[in-house]
Amino acid sequence: MEVMEIVKMVVMWLIGFILIYLAVKKEYEPALLLPMGFGAILVNLPNTGVLHQNVEGLGQVKGIIEWLYETGIEASEAFPILLFIGIGAMIDFEPLLQRPILFIYGFAAHFGILVAIVLAKVLGFDTADAFSIGIIGAADGPTAILMSQVLKSKYMGPIAVVAYSYMALVPIIMPTTIKLITTKKERQIQMVPKKKKVSKLAKIIFPIVVTIIAGFVAPMSIALVGFLMFGNLIRECGVLDSLSKTAQDVLANLITLLLGITIAFSMTADKFLQVETLFIMLIGLVAFVFDTVGGVLAAKIINLFRKEKMNPMIGAAGISAFPMASRVVQKMAAEEKPGNFILMQAVGANVSGQVASAIIGGILLGIF
Repeated sequence: MEVMEIVKMVVMWLIGFILIYLAVKKEYEPALLLPMGFGAILVNLPNTGVLHQNVEGLGQVKGIIEWLYETGIEASEAFPILLFIGIGAMIDFEPLLQRPILFIYGFAAHFGILVAIVLAKVLGFDTADAFSIGIIGAADGPTAILMSQVLKSKYMGPIAVVAYSYMALVPIIMPTTIKLITTKKERQIQMVPKKKKVSKLAKIIFPIVVTIIAGFVAPMSIALVGFLMFGNLIRECGVLDSLSKTAQDVLANLITLLLGITIAFSMTADKFLQVETLFIMLIGLVAFVFDTVGGVLAAKIINLFRKEKMNPMIGAAGISAFPMASRVVQKMAAEEKPGNFILMQAVGANVSGQVASAIIGGILLGIF
């Protein structure tokens, strides 16, 4: 091996160690960062056969990671789509159904996607790569992976790493941004929780209606929205408890495990160690900042027309990083004014972000 190849290989090992450190020591998205980090080391070891190998009499055949990549991501996008069943089964949409206005925040808090796409184009990325990079602003790893794969982006590895890394940094990025664009008085606004319960029938009808509407508004989003809503329907129907638990635990964990290590296929040194990777990291940070800005400003604008003011921090919870974003907002509210409980409203905005990210991804695919 040449010296430069050895250097690049070692650098990728270090990146792998950093991801594992963030997963284990800092507990940042460990279910994905750990397999991604280990996979980065695995695919950058020489002559291992995990990507491809030579078999006597057959020639070169696919290694296990290449096979997983082609089967679960490239050929069918199965891994990120199946993961949405598990995510849907975890979500309780009641806080959103109690306050449908929170749907607005789910879309407003993805303003960073537009900013990221424009910035990517300015930095010289082609349209397919710009759209793929921009979806980092969805704060939704599976959507980012699916988007970059469908659009055949050359940067799926960096996009996946940046998307999940910044999702893990939401507790740092979001509070800093919120404090820059809100006053202490705004952050102290208290809200009265809704006491009226949502009926079981409404919870069952909701995922079906959302799927139908998404099918007409953004047909390309149906793979994600449909599976997300299917998972939620399993949860809410009341007759499939064992399947709901399986989707939340076994299915979600298994797919997450396979997805994390399979992404390593695009984390070889020649694909990952590029100047463009640094650009993607910068764009991802900008996207997350403007997501927060978009959600907060939407809440402020809506407050101009409401008698009952909403805490603008709830708007920031509209990003798709569930449930981390809503927890961060609640923690900030309690710090600003002890006893201030806005978690349920924040959760409502947060789950609307899950739906919004999938729909926006479908709209972008349709535009492309």
